Amino acid sequence: MRADLRPSARLHLSLTAAVAAVALAASTAPALAEDTPATTPTVGIGRAVTDDVQRGTFKVTAWTDAPQAAVTTVSARIRQGDTVLADIPALSPVSPWYPNTFQVPAEATLKLVEDGGTIPALGTYAIDVTAADSLGNKLTRTDAGRLDFRLRPELTAFGVGVPAWDDRNARPQGTLSGVQPGSGDVVPLPDRQVTVRRDGAADEAPRTLLTSATGDFTGEPYAVTDTDDTFMASFAEDSPEVHGSASSSRTVWEYKPRLATATAAADKKRALDGETVTVSGRLTDPAAAGAPLAEQPVRVAFGPRSKTVLTDATGRFSASLLASAGSGQYEWEVTSGDPFLRFDRLSAPLAVPLESRTDLLGASLSADGSISVTVGLRAVYAPDTYFSQRDVQLEQSVAGGWKRVPLKEMVYSANEITLNAGGRGGWYRVRHPMTDELAESATYSFRLVRSDTRIVSLNAGPEPVAKGGYVTVTGGLQHFWNGAWQAYGNAPVVLQFQPKGSTAWKNMATGRATSAGKVSLKVKAGADGTWRIRHYAADSRHFHSPASAGGDYVDVR
Repeated sequence: MRADLRPSARLHLSLTAAVAAVALAASTAPALAEDTPATTPTVGIGRAVTDDVQRGTFKVTAWTDAPQAAVTTVSARIRQGDTVLADIPALSPVSPWYPNTFQVPAEATLKLVEDGGTIPALGTYAIDVTAADSLGNKLTRTDAGRLDFRLRPELTAFGVGVPAWDDRNARPQGTLSGVQPGSGDVVPLPDRQVTVRRDGAADEAPRTLLTSATGDFTGEPYAVTDTDDTFMASFAEDSPEVHGSASSSRTVWEYKPRLATATAAADKKRALDGETVTVSGRLTDPAAAGAPLAEQPVRVAFGPRSKTVLTDATGRFSASLLASAGSGQYEWEVTSGDPFLRFDRLSAPLAVPLESRTDLLGASLSADGSISVTVGLRAVYAPDTYFSQRDVQLEQSVAGGWKRVPLKEMVYSANEITLNAGGRGGWYRVRHPMTDELAESATYSFRLVRSDTRIVSLNAGPEPVAKGGYVTVTGGLQHFWNGAWQAYGNAPVVLQFQPKGSTAWKNMATGRATSAGKVSLKVKAGADGTWRIRHYAADSRHFHSPASAGGDYVDVR
């Protein structure tokens, strides 16, 4: 049984005590016959509720507490005092999913007498409901609910008109009607007060409009301050004829603007953070052969900043804004500052690079004359930002200035970049020139040093030499150090021989220069050919050395 139909707590206690007394008496009284029921199963009926959309019908719940039983019939009658206005012999289940909820069948929808029904007038009426189950249990609930058989208010065709350049007013208007129960007929609601207000205008008092004999209403003009202004209309009444509320809203989407032609340009395409950007242009009237439009508001925006300026007597305007670094790419734009003045939006890219930092992570100069430099490139105030731009370059100090070094290869991963090039040493730096994404930055200057070596005063003799005799090859080993060629002592050297008619060189002997850089190597001569000396191997301070230029030819006899 539903909670609203169950006994009160006091009654429950009384019944509990009574049951206890009966139980006590039963312990001394003779037992009841087996076919005597201990309790009587009951049918329950909930509250009847009018359907707010179609007020010619209602719903009610009904159930039975009898085991193995089901509600079989639910009927209702509509009553005014003792007078029954309508009998509904059978309510139908709402759906298979709600078998205990019943409603007035569509063919029995309650209507006014004038619409072919039995209800004499609009108003509220008592609903009595009777339910029976499959075991014959039956219950009638008098005043199970009130039928709200009154007009449902409805606001239709609410609008605000079409404001224009020369008449910038919205005029709220619409129709207030009532929907009749049962028939669904729409009838006007005259002499009613409809409230109209502008949404978000807390300091603006709502206006009250009176409907005409046809239910129509029209308000006084509202000055439109924005083409997104929204107006609300509302109505509420609780009378013998009308019950409920209705509302509607409309935004000023449609309006009739004045058309203009605009031109504009910025004084730069890229600006640093905090730098001034000036956008200038002109506004003209295409309907008046391009005559200037004076004293018209124009909005100029760039990134998060904007400014509205007025055109001068010639239709020209100019606005200066500070660039503010963000994602590295912006657009400036020019739009109308008056919702009733329309021209095509003007815009163009304007980059604001982020402040960058280029850090030297490693640099080396190999013995074969290969330079490898690794740097880290990032935005100073957005270190985790990934940039597709990798426009960095290796530069060398030459004659007091910086000269770009051609790269053999550039390899990058995340924000680390490795640059590979050829070079013989000197002062270097890696620079990131300004781009649309990042401002200019460079590493500190760093020096890469290795020294060249050479063989001087090469001589092979005697000349000619007897076959099987010894050839002695002498020379001097030098390296370029501190800006001059100096003796390179105690360094390994190799003696090489190229037979006459061959292009291959063969190592014949190894040795080491004296502390003064002198070299003297002696081997047996077996054939005519050319002799040379070269620095045997490079170290951390020197390049691989070229052989002595030309060599010295010795004739063997």
